[in-house]
Amino acid sequence: MTQNNDAEFAAPPAVSDPATPPCGCRRRYDAMSLRARYPVLALGALLVLSGCSFKRIALDEIGDMLSAGDSVYTADDDIVLVGGALPFSLKLVESLLAESPDHVGLLLTACRGFVLYSYAYVDLEAERRVSDDLDSANELRARARRLYLRGHAYGVRALEQGYPGFAATLAKNPPGAAAMVTAQNVERDVEALYCVAASLALAISASRTDVAMLARLEEVEVLIDWALALDESWNDGALHELAIQWAAARRGAPDVDAVRGHFERALELSRGSRAGVYVAYAEAVALPAQKRAEFEALLEQALAVDAFADPDNRLLNRVAQRRARWLLQRADELFL
Repeated sequence: MTQNNDAEFAAPPAVSDPATPPCGCRRRYDAMSLRARYPVLALGALLVLSGCSFKRIALDEIGDMLSAGDSVYTADDDIVLVGGALPFSLKLVESLLAESPDHVGLLLTACRGFVLYSYAYVDLEAERRVSDDLDSANELRARARRLYLRGHAYGVRALEQGYPGFAATLAKNPPGAAAMVTAQNVERDVEALYCVAASLALAISASRTDVAMLARLEEVEVLIDWALALDESWNDGALHELAIQWAAARRGAPDVDAVRGHFERALELSRGSRAGVYVAYAEAVALPAQKRAEFEALLEQALAVDAFADPDNRLLNRVAQRRARWLLQRADELFL
């Protein structure tokens, strides 16, 4: 296997994978800043309280803080540091969910966290290894898929809390499941739809030879469309960016006019502050059309984004810019 000298891609500690899997993502990926922010409260609640009802109340309060606090992850520009911290944080969230399994905030935090970890630290590394070590790349891709599906399961459980029967309906009738989400809480429900759609889209992308996964394409499309119908401006255009990424990931020629519409709207809503929008459009439109000059120009625009200008998305911009650099290095392979 070729030695990887890029420190940003150093593999972080592994996240354990249970046999059964247990939601961008958003500004508050947030997972999990409890140790740094409320260490005494956390340990006191978990170790001292013994009464069942009081313990549950305390756990729910901790869950609220974890899922609603300012992010110490997406605001960080050190990709390696975050990669090393995420596994512990994810296991902490899962430990809390074992005690409070219906906490919507924790469920969404788990979904977002697993998607972030898998995308930034497992899936891209799998892509990088394809040309040098196919077996290793396939192992990483399989792991990425498991982590995406683990996050997806948490996101579905979050929607199930507000809309009982959502999970079963989604498997049989995706449009019917989407219609169940009547936006009792628009911000939360649109975020949940985003998380569920993004995690499944990425799992399908990591499973391109799996017929059963490819059969779930409709679920992704329906969930994205429904979320856009509820609030297309959510999180400064994140839904439009997801729609572009989905166009790049799925098979077949994209609807260029539709993708361009999402691109222009995402740029407008984000005020050009998201590097990922440029990267997604380069891969969705310029690459399939073999327009190398446009492809490289879009990636250069992504690299020109000031990753520090938007603290809430600093990490996501760094991840997108890392991908942009990698794609530029592969331009000779990607274009005839």
